[in-house]
Amino acid sequence: MNKDSKIYIAGHRGLVGSAILKNLQEKAYNNIVTRTHKELDLTNQVAVENFFKEEKPEYVFLAAAKVGGIVANNTYRADFIYENMMIQNNVIHQSYIHNVKKLLFLGSTCIYPKNAPQPMKEEYLLTDTLEYTNEPYAIAKIAGIKMCESYNLQYRTNFISVMPTNLYGPNDNFDLEKSHVLPALIRKIHLAKLLHQGKNNEVIADLRLNTIEEAKDYLNKFGVSATSVEIWGSGKPKREFLWSEDMAEACVFIMENRDFKDTFSNTEKEIRNTHINIGTGEDISIKELAETIKEIIGFKGDLVFNYTKPDGTLRKLTDVSKLNSLGWKHTVELKQGIERIYKWYKQIN
Repeated sequence: MNKDSKIYIAGHRGLVGSAILKNLQEKAYNNIVTRTHKELDLTNQVAVENFFKEEKPEYVFLAAAKVGGIVANNTYRADFIYENMMIQNNVIHQSYIHNVKKLLFLGSTCIYPKNAPQPMKEEYLLTDTLEYTNEPYAIAKIAGIKMCESYNLQYRTNFISVMPTNLYGPNDNFDLEKSHVLPALIRKIHLAKLLHQGKNNEVIADLRLNTIEEAKDYLNKFGVSATSVEIWGSGKPKREFLWSEDMAEACVFIMENRDFKDTFSNTEKEIRNTHINIGTGEDISIKELAETIKEIIGFKGDLVFNYTKPDGTLRKLTDVSKLNSLGWKHTVELKQGIERIYKWYKQIN
């Protein structure tokens, strides 16, 4: 990519997309195209076609997606498979039609089987059954990988798929119902601390409610009080977390320095599993994560694990040897990242 190359970031307001936009701007890329969902509905085939005809982007970061935590994935199963497949089908196909030089498709490590060996290598894709709670989302992302792979093989396009581990960072979703585990824990524990300190006005302001009674009733649904915070499951599952701005750096690095041909061996008879895991190669239990967040925030109450709730997959650690061999490694460690995102959260509330 040149500094004046026309670059389209699909999903520029999201966690990853906003980090990619910031990264490119800091590197002095000056011809970046963005559209909000209101301006361009990526599930609308005609609208996406017209956008590509008008703008003719040279490079595309496909970071737009419908995302959520375990509750949202399991509840809105049809929405997750339909919307994600429509978004990626439209953007990838129009990138081919309009001769985009390179596209980066962002997936998720939930593409791997529920009981995949750990750490998860790219070659484990489609070797066993998926985790049930996010199966529709995972299938959509697998379809995106195979679409990029297939267009490359048939049409000689240069579309690369990357599979990030659990991400967190600025512009994350802190919704108590729909957010992922790390931002959800930060907000729950932060609000519990405010309740414990009697800072009722700050609790009301954070939740945008009218009275502290309303706030307490609402938080009770999520197991949050002045003395304790409930956490779903046993706390035993382990998860890997990557700072979103590290993820953006990896994405831009790949777009600047690597091509589809670099993602597989020339000796392979069947070209598959060309996607690239992006992560740290390190994980932590949910219990340890919650205790770390509790320490950073300074909450003095208890963490209560609800064993009646699902744990989900017990471990999801990525093997990042392929990524490292391509020349990139993460820089932000987890505790440092949690301190950063908690500071960011307090600034916007």
